[in-house]
Amino acid sequence: MLKIGITGGIGVGKTVVCRMFALLGVPVYDADTRAKWVMQHDQALRQELKAAYGPQTFTATGELDRAYLAKLAFNNPARLAQLNALVHPHVGNDFAKWVSSHAGQPYVLKEAALMYESDSWKQMDQIIAVYAPLEVRIKRLLQRDAHRTEADIKAIMARQLEEEEKIARSRHVIYNDDTRLIIPQVLKLHAQFLSESAR
Repeated sequence: MLKIGITGGIGVGKTVVCRMFALLGVPVYDADTRAKWVMQHDQALRQELKAAYGPQTFTATGELDRAYLAKLAFNNPARLAQLNALVHPHVGNDFAKWVSSHAGQPYVLKEAALMYESDSWKQMDQIIAVYAPLEVRIKRLLQRDAHRTEADIKAIMARQLEEEEKIARSRHVIYNDDTRLIIPQVLKLHAQFLSESAR
């Protein structure tokens, strides 16, 4: 089974591309969603988070206090690196278990914004970078995320690897720039992965 990573910065349209692969019957692992689940349910990680950030990391009812963690980590590069170093190995283990549960598939996809930053690219056979120009991404995000300002969006982008670097390190690129159709690009890659996995 091929393990294909799909990455790109905020606003490039990774989720839309992944939905298209999912419609073709390809299992898709959403690393961001699973990371939230793992932080809530993985007992070893819960203990590590409490040790690093204090008991108030979880509410009195046992829920992860995302607002507290975000306030603590997202404007502090050292704290953010520490948080990622705690969470990413557990998400990697979760992905490995998920892959084994889809053993009969020709290939699976793992969607992760921080594919390279988290070193999870090392678990992949190939990587797809989804690309959209900066101005297109900002326009999309301002429409999608009413709670975010342009400054907020640029701050998130500044914490992610440059798009050019992602493209240079990826084997495939899907252009989601509002000038090229995505479906033919997805279908072409789907046929290629099926052919490679059948060898």
